[in-house]
Amino acid sequence: MSPEERPKLARRVITEVSPSGRSAFVQDDDVSRWVLRPTGALIMDVWRVDAIPSHVNTWPDESGDLVLLPEPGGIVVRLAVFPPDSALDEATSADYQASMAAIYGDQGDSRSEVPGMHVTETIDVVTVVDGEIWAVMEDGETCLRAGDTLVQRGTRHAWQNRSDQPCTLSTVMLLATRGGSS
Repeated sequence: MSPEERPKLARRVITEVSPSGRSAFVQDDDVSRWVLRPTGALIMDVWRVDAIPSHVNTWPDESGDLVLLPEPGGIVVRLAVFPPDSALDEATSADYQASMAAIYGDQGDSRSEVPGMHVTETIDVVTVVDGEIWAVMEDGETCLRAGDTLVQRGTRHAWQNRSDQPCTLSTVMLLATRGGSS
């Protein structure tokens, strides 16, 4: 995809209670915050809540660039579409490693032989919507298919799409802490 082309974005339908007290649709449009990674992975914010509980009439601030992490006490609901790894060339892989270092700083693992190995200070509940993807850890890997869910608890990980089709993931991200008692 050329930089001028807009990717196919997820449709987001939002409801509310109307002034008459009845449920209604208030928005039906593509997601507004998204980023296309150097690998061709499309990351889309579906909804962001800065604190739980959230008022039902609260709308997320969608100005500016997509922000990776949720606010303390908040959540992010995100869709990601990963193209097949076979679509990556050596230059794209190098660009990906550089972008991971820029995003995660010291958390990006330039020492790893696995492209994209990283860790975030989050608990991520990741469900495969369509396709399949390999979740790669430092010790082991597993193939996840449509309907499978991974609870990723702040571990160093990478994603590999070894199939010949794109893979779509739905993720709910919660900020997490380390150390101390559980």
